Amino acid sequence: MSGIVGILNLDGSPVDRSLLARLTDYLTFRGPEAQETWSQGPVGLGRAWLRTAEDTRSDTQPLSLDGQVWIAADARIDGRAELRQQLSSRGCHDLEEAPDAELILHSYLIWGEKCVKHLLGDFAFAIWDGRQQRLFCARDHFGIKPFYYAQVGNRLVFSNTLDCVRLHPQVSDRLDDLAIGDFLLFEFNQDQSTTTFADIRRLAPAHYLTWHQGTLRLTRYWSLPLIDRPLRYSRPQDYVEHFKALLTQAVADRLRTRRVGAPMSGGLDSSTVAALARNLLSRQAVPFDLQSYTIVFDRLIPDEERHYSGLVARALNIPIHHLPGDDYRLYEGFESGDFLPPQPMHHPLLACWADLSRAAAGRCRVMLTGEAGDAILFPSPTYLLKMVKGFRLAQLTTELGRCLCHYGRVPRLGLRTGLRRRLSLDRGRSLYPVWLNPAFEAKAGLRDRWARRAGELEPPRLLREEIYQRLQSPAWQHSFENFYDPGATRLPLEFCHPCFDVRLINFALALPPLPWCVDKLLLREAGKDLLPEPIRRRPKTPLAGDPWLELIRRPETRWLDRFVPVPRLDEYVDRKAIPLLTCEVDPDTLSVNIRPVSLNYWLGQGHDGK
Repeated sequence: MSGIVGILNLDGSPVDRSLLARLTDYLTFRGPEAQETWSQGPVGLGRAWLRTAEDTRSDTQPLSLDGQVWIAADARIDGRAELRQQLSSRGCHDLEEAPDAELILHSYLIWGEKCVKHLLGDFAFAIWDGRQQRLFCARDHFGIKPFYYAQVGNRLVFSNTLDCVRLHPQVSDRLDDLAIGDFLLFEFNQDQSTTTFADIRRLAPAHYLTWHQGTLRLTRYWSLPLIDRPLRYSRPQDYVEHFKALLTQAVADRLRTRRVGAPMSGGLDSSTVAALARNLLSRQAVPFDLQSYTIVFDRLIPDEERHYSGLVARALNIPIHHLPGDDYRLYEGFESGDFLPPQPMHHPLLACWADLSRAAAGRCRVMLTGEAGDAILFPSPTYLLKMVKGFRLAQLTTELGRCLCHYGRVPRLGLRTGLRRRLSLDRGRSLYPVWLNPAFEAKAGLRDRWARRAGELEPPRLLREEIYQRLQSPAWQHSFENFYDPGATRLPLEFCHPCFDVRLINFALALPPLPWCVDKLLLREAGKDLLPEPIRRRPKTPLAGDPWLELIRRPETRWLDRFVPVPRLDEYVDRKAIPLLTCEVDPDTLSVNIRPVSLNYWLGQGHDGK
């Protein structure tokens, strides 16, 4: 894991080396191991290094193989053996312990811009090609690694850390009003190419950027494959074995250190990832340290996570650290400036997650999550509805017969869940904020934006329609950048998400929803010999209560109804129109009406754009 930064002077003037050094030094929180810079004429690159891979040579960056083409990368390349084989067939040798940046650089030297089509994993990198005087930057398929850039005057500044770009003296703090509007409407920016700051843009997931001969160009290099026919195997067990092999490989590719953490609840996704990590580490001939971390509630709300996560930890014989969330206050630590998210973040209990992350960072540098497990195995109720509407009764009977044969019964088909989800979606669409400043609302066209967004929520007509909608939601990018990334946590800790592996998702897109995606049957079958039976058979259960609602009723939280807005908030919000928060009984309504408080804290921490 690395912090990277670069400056390109578009007018050809030499890079200010002292400025480049300051920007690189700022990234020390991301990479305390080493900070290095390189510059030549109008371009300069910097990198701060945190070692998270013990199976490679020392990763010195910025890196060049010929003195002409240079790279700075924050990258973990998956499928290394296959990539090394491709490179070896093109004349590249001695790559067994090559660091990821070196593999990327070899790929670029062979395939040019098309190198991204040969890369798997999580990456954000910048390559300066001195032979062609060209800058080439790329971001991974799902945007797990951030990449920001600003073209201001004759300067192009870029980094995987938003606040680092902001430090350049020519980058202003002006806010993007539409991004602020998106936060107030949806909790996160809907435009994957912009940020909350007007001067700073994001390189969208699965895109690359080039600057050459005075032209900046953005190109998409990958999209989710459009699959309308299910994958058919002759043996049901083949689905389970293929899925388990892909998930195991995804975990293995992210498991290149012997000190690992897992934010493990008592659910299927995170528990399976932790179990696979435990098995893989156990096969090695060297000691390892795998520990799990879980937020629990013992008194505030009914919560069984302490019991179930403890059950998994005991079965895997790994330590577990339970962090009780009962005594945290809403917005705890925000006033003191303990949390400075680079962009607005709607998470009043962020202190709890921050403390859990700090505890993990004290023992490890890599955390394996179960994120996207729900998305890739969503039951796809529309698949069943389409068969009914299309009178494909023979196919429906066959599919349900497979369920009965393999499951012992016809499992829950997800129709009630789908209906509840549809009603919830419709309700979410109706919760338009009543407290927007009318002038701002009109200027930013927020009502039209709300209506257009509601119309865009329908998924494409494909085999597993819901998975496309879920995986392409801008909520993921918001979460990666502002919840998991060191640019937000300020911790030398890398979160890896095995279920966001391209190979695994390509397989999941072609899965027959019946029976494998109903009640997560495929994951339950894959969990045999991995998980305790009470976990493997545990139904999907949300929290029995809402922590925010419980905390809002406490006497010490009454200040929320009389919070004092910072001057800039008035431009966006009519403070007097916000309903009483402490009287709210509906969690969805509370989540909407408390957003101005989250924005107020962020603006008050020096993000007022002045």
